[in-house]
Amino acid sequence: MPANQEFTEAIKENEGIIYKVTFMYTDNLEDRKDLYQEIVYQLWKSFDTFKGNSKLSTWIYRVALNTSVTYLDKRKKRGQQVPINSELLNRLETSEKASDEKLKLLYEHIKRLNDIEKAIILLYLEGKNYEEIAGITGFSKTNVGTRLNRIKEKLRQQVKA
Repeated sequence: MPANQEFTEAIKENEGIIYKVTFMYTDNLEDRKDLYQEIVYQLWKSFDTFKGNSKLSTWIYRVALNTSVTYLDKRKKRGQQVPINSELLNRLETSEKASDEKLKLLYEHIKRLNDIEKAIILLYLEGKNYEEIAGITGFSKTNVGTRLNRIKEKLRQQVKA
């Protein structure tokens, strides 16, 4: 299979990962599109270096998260910060209104976390186990557990306030 076709199929199969990461690290549609493009570009540049030592989705998460953090660092250095787009949060769809409100509140609080905390909680909410999160982030399994407990506590405190 040609590399272009293989890459295109890999992106199509895992684009949900890229969308979730861009949603967590940006606040508006334009930034989301820019970050999506940057992630795909970085994946393309390094696609030939993927050796298959981990699952493709793990590698894509790692590249997407690293690209997002770098992208945000560059934006912060330029001094451009955009407030949380509550309009986007209002679009979340769920069958029950109470669940919808809780979900919106959770995402509002998650967006306030630092970049590393966002990455870890995003992976946790995706159903990744500690070992998978460790593989994606580069932290040890124990460190992931510790950080995750701290993040959960931080979120609890934010919700109570």
